[in-house]
Amino acid sequence: MILVTLLRTAWIAGTLPILLACIPSPKLDAFHNLLSGFAKRGKTMHSSSRKFTVPQKFFTHFYVLAVIWTSILLATTWHYAYRITPTVSETSLYSSIASHLTGSSHVFSLHKSHSSSREHKYWVWQSVFMLLLMEVQVVRRLFETIYVFKYSPSARMHILGYLTGLFFYTAAPLSLCCKYAPEIFKFVADLVAEFVIKGKDRMQVTEFDWWGHLNPLLHLRWYIWIGGAIFLWGWIHQHRCHTILGSLRENEEQDDYSIPNGDWFEYVSSPHYLAEIVIYTGIVIASGCSDVTIWLLFVFVVANLAFAAKETHKWYLQKFDNYPKDRTAIVPFIY
Repeated sequence: MILVTLLRTAWIAGTLPILLACIPSPKLDAFHNLLSGFAKRGKTMHSSSRKFTVPQKFFTHFYVLAVIWTSILLATTWHYAYRITPTVSETSLYSSIASHLTGSSHVFSLHKSHSSSREHKYWVWQSVFMLLLMEVQVVRRLFETIYVFKYSPSARMHILGYLTGLFFYTAAPLSLCCKYAPEIFKFVADLVAEFVIKGKDRMQVTEFDWWGHLNPLLHLRWYIWIGGAIFLWGWIHQHRCHTILGSLRENEEQDDYSIPNGDWFEYVSSPHYLAEIVIYTGIVIASGCSDVTIWLLFVFVVANLAFAAKETHKWYLQKFDNYPKDRTAIVPFIY
C-alpha cells in the first residue's frame, strides 16, 4: 500500500499544477507562462533559450529506460503469474464439494479460499496484459526516436521536462502492476536467494511451457480485449502521425518547418497527442476501469498532453498565416 500511495500522490502532484495553469485568470498568467516554459521543446522553444535545457534528441533516453524497465516488470510479473496459476486446481474444488456431501465441515472456507485465489491470479494476469501493451508502446517509440525522427542539433527541451519524462516512464509501467509489486519482488528475491544457496547446477530445471504462459491471457474478460483494440487503434494512428512529422524534415540540419497534413492532422494540430490519449484510454478500459492509480495516471496524461497541445496549436497559428482555421488543438471540433 505504501507504493500505491506514493504513486497516486505523485500523479496528483504532477496533475494539479497543470490544471491550475489552465484556469483562465489574469492572476495565474505568470504561473501559466512559467509552466509553459518548462513544457516547451523543439519548435516551440526559442533557439536562444538554452539555459537549463538539454538536446531534444535526449528523448531517446526516455524510451531506452522505458524498454528496459517495462521488460523487467513484464518478465517478472509474467513468470510470477505462471508460477501461481497451478496452485489450486479444479480437481481440488470438486474434491472439496465431494467432501462436503460426505460430511466435511470446512468446505465453505475452502471454496471461499479457492475463489479468492482464482480472482487474485486473474488480476495478476490482467497486469501482465497491460504491461504487454506498455511494452509494445515503448518499443515502437524507441524505434521512432532512432529511425523516424530527425532531431535538429539546435532543438532543445527544458531540463525539468526531461526529468519529468524520466519519471513518467519509470512510474507509468510500475502503476500497471503496483498492487502486486511487493509480492513479485519477494518472489524474485526468493529465486535469487535459491540460486545463491544452491548454485546453478543444483537448481531445478524445467522445460519452458509456452502454452502455459500464453493460455491464461486468452481467457481474460471481454473488456480487456476491447481495451486492447482501442489501444491498437491509437497505436496505429500515433505511428502514422509520427511518420508524417518525421517526413517534414529531410535531414537533421534542416530547421524549417512546414504544415503537416494527412491522417488525424486534418482535424487537430497534435494528433500524436490525441492518439496517446486513446492509447491510455485503452489501458484504462483493459484495467476494468476500477484501479484508482491507473485513472490518476490517465488524468495526468490527458492534462499534460492537452496543455502541450494548446501551446503547439498557438505556435502553428503564429508561424503560418495559411494554417487551417478548422483545426483544433487536440480534440476534433472541440478543443
